[in-house]
Amino acid sequence: MGWPVIGESLSFIKEFSSPSGIYSFMNKRQQRYGKVFKTSVLGRFTVFMTGREASRILLSGKDGVVSLNLFYTGQQVLGPTSLLQTTGEEHKRLRRLIGEPLSLDALKNYFRFINELAVDTLDGWLGQTVLVLEEASTKHTKEAEMDKEDEEKLTDKQLKDNILTLLVAGHDTTTAALTWLIMFLGENPDVLQNLRDEHMDIQSRYGGTGLTWAEVNNMPYTIKVINETLRRATILPWFSRKAAQDFKIDGLEIKKGWSVNLDVVSIHHDPEVFPDPENFDPSRFDKPLKSLSFLGFGSGPRMCPGINLAKLEICVFIHHLVCKYKWRPLQNDNAVQPTLVRMPKNKYPIVVEPL
Repeated sequence: MGWPVIGESLSFIKEFSSPSGIYSFMNKRQQRYGKVFKTSVLGRFTVFMTGREASRILLSGKDGVVSLNLFYTGQQVLGPTSLLQTTGEEHKRLRRLIGEPLSLDALKNYFRFINELAVDTLDGWLGQTVLVLEEASTKHTKEAEMDKEDEEKLTDKQLKDNILTLLVAGHDTTTAALTWLIMFLGENPDVLQNLRDEHMDIQSRYGGTGLTWAEVNNMPYTIKVINETLRRATILPWFSRKAAQDFKIDGLEIKKGWSVNLDVVSIHHDPEVFPDPENFDPSRFDKPLKSLSFLGFGSGPRMCPGINLAKLEICVFIHHLVCKYKWRPLQNDNAVQPTLVRMPKNKYPIVVEPL
């Protein structure tokens, strides 16, 4: 449990900022205590657990075993009608309404805008020193504006709370994913070449007419690269819940009211599912994985509603990047900033040049 009051917070934060993130922190304690253990971090007594059974309990929403567990600040910022705070039938209704403008059919209407924005953004990168994290963040903020037109069925309060929710939940995660992806491509030239081959083949098919909706939905290797990026980086290292009733897992009694967290990093680095887990290898996704082995977009009733939008943004951006440009990093600092969404601390500075 660590020191009085601060618990293991110092060790947790130190490990969180390391290249391996909280995986080292979790792995040491799992070897000592098992897949489920108690600790005290960031001023909270909490339980961390990992594995497919833990995922089923915490993410399925069944049997009322767990409930949401937002920090007080998050509750105040997002508002009571946010998708992240509502439960039951109201959550289902909000998810359906918010999901409509994020469906594949709706995204077809946004495709041209996203495509043009990607081209313009990369044109601005040419010959410049670019902080990928910062530039990708600006790009994603512009794209988020398009969501504001599609919530006419929500009340003004619901509209405000959920626009903020989409910006908070989708902005940093997509930005971080794109940044890590570009970094991993630079570190793995064979993967980059395979990816470039797929996109050059696509470019040869559409010629001078421009990327089409049909082509952007036919990028199988790119989707594997995205999934491997989300596995390797594990942008959201844990999902937090609160025990709504007493329950038992892996021999440990969990009491009602306890904070319980699903350790996603350890799931994504399980060598039985992902051999040599530190290696960046998109071929891991050549075959279907066991359920709850990969949680890049979460799972269950609170799975990321913007999964299709995130994949569309990244696929379009990566297409134009690898077809027209090459890049080189200016720093090799692997430190990670100590925030909930894992991002390179140095924002991954690169120089972009014509291919």
